[in-house]
Amino acid sequence: MAAVTSPETTPQPRVYFQTPPGTEEEVPQKQGRVTVKYDRKELRRRLNLEEWIVSQLMNLYDCEEDEVPELEIDVDELLDLPSDVERAIRVKMLLVDCYKPNDDFIVALLEKVRGMQKLSTPQKKGELTP
Repeated sequence: MAAVTSPETTPQPRVYFQTPPGTEEEVPQKQGRVTVKYDRKELRRRLNLEEWIVSQLMNLYDCEEDEVPELEIDVDELLDLPSDVERAIRVKMLLVDCYKPNDDFIVALLEKVRGMQKLSTPQKKGELTP
């Protein structure tokens, strides 16, 4: 017969911190708890979007992942812009050095961004929102 577990009896995930090798004094491992402040589904969508963006940039720039120019396509920044027209202009500005046509990439990116939630930094207890 299977035992029923409740949140109180289920062990929480742990993170272990280790002292870097070569330090003078060895400190025993410390345990810390991991708390999730973000919606996992939204984080997964963000990760998938980032992977898609990297693969598209590799195609646009005809290069490997480590050779892609340092572009900061900030999804939260795009979500802050009031319209798709302004979002498209912002992305086009970021791709100014791209010699290949990039309109299809921009349209697809804006389609993927539409409906996403802006991720904000988790607040500490007692901290006020601006």
